[in-house]
Amino acid sequence: MTEWDEHAAWWQREFTDGADPEYEEQILPLIDRHLAGSQRVLDVGCGEGQVTRRAVALGADAVGLDSTWAQITVARDRAGGPTYLLSPAERLPFPSAAFDAVVMCLVIEHLDPFEPAIEEMARVLEPGGRLLLLLNHPLLQTPGSGWVDDHILEEQYWRVGPYLRDDSTLEEVAPGVNLPFMHRPLSRYVHVMAEVGLLIDDMEEPPPPPGFLAAAWEYGEAATIPRLMLIRARRRG
Repeated sequence: MTEWDEHAAWWQREFTDGADPEYEEQILPLIDRHLAGSQRVLDVGCGEGQVTRRAVALGADAVGLDSTWAQITVARDRAGGPTYLLSPAERLPFPSAAFDAVVMCLVIEHLDPFEPAIEEMARVLEPGGRLLLLLNHPLLQTPGSGWVDDHILEEQYWRVGPYLRDDSTLEEVAPGVNLPFMHRPLSRYVHVMAEVGLLIDDMEEPPPPPGFLAAAWEYGEAATIPRLMLIRARRRG
């Protein structure tokens, strides 16, 4: 059993069905804006399916896949229109050019290696199709980063952890919930995307949304520091 199998119920309770303000106020609206007009959407690492359901609500035919059976089971129970499959990100069970949009939301930082997933997502995109990659901000959310209230220097600042070094950590994200995170510099992702014909045409670094700041009082002083990055790329023809 993987960590994600073990903690699937925690994820479903804390981050879905309106429970998480970061998803409700930021991630899902970003999905709405950048997926608008897509017809055939693949959600890679879909979890219990909230992004996949969102794609259907936007008018697309959507497929969600995840490597965790405990997530796929709940996704199917919650229905909402998509098709759900159990599959790893590095071996997508679809022919080439099968979709006009592919989404990966807060997944790539848990994959090691990550290159096969990007290669596969590019393969199943039709020419001109778009990839939406949402991830923890590779620079400003590096392991070891955080708000510092320096009482000696009487300064407040955001400390950035070691950025250029690849890092793998098992982080306690909640009491008793430990999940693997892999940090890489942003350039690692950009280089692989370019190699497989994905050309970046937009990027967003939104500030933490109000609901998140209201619930995470300790983060309030860092309201100008983005937690999330969205990269949008097009499949070269």
